[in-house]
Amino acid sequence: MTALPEPTGAFPQPTATAPALDPGLTNREIEVLQRWLKSDSKPVVSAQLRISIGTVNTHLTRIRGKYAAIGRPAPTKTSLLARALQDGIIDLDEL
Repeated sequence: MTALPEPTGAFPQPTATAPALDPGLTNREIEVLQRWLKSDSKPVVSAQLRISIGTVNTHLTRIRGKYAAIGRPAPTKTSLLARALQDGIIDLDEL
């Protein structure tokens, strides 16, 4: 019988993974996403950027579509926050 190695108590080292796919967001989409994640409402974003709520919704729909197209769906605000954190679009300190 082969002896098993002694446990070290340390967590296994993560293996190299493929880098996250870039959704290709435009600067304006990033700006809308950042502001929406930092605020509680689309009307606030609309007023800050001087665009209609419909335009805010259009940007968010396109952002979600771009993430879905690369296999990283983000159907909720929480999932969009996770993607933005993963992609360096926003930091926890900014929230």
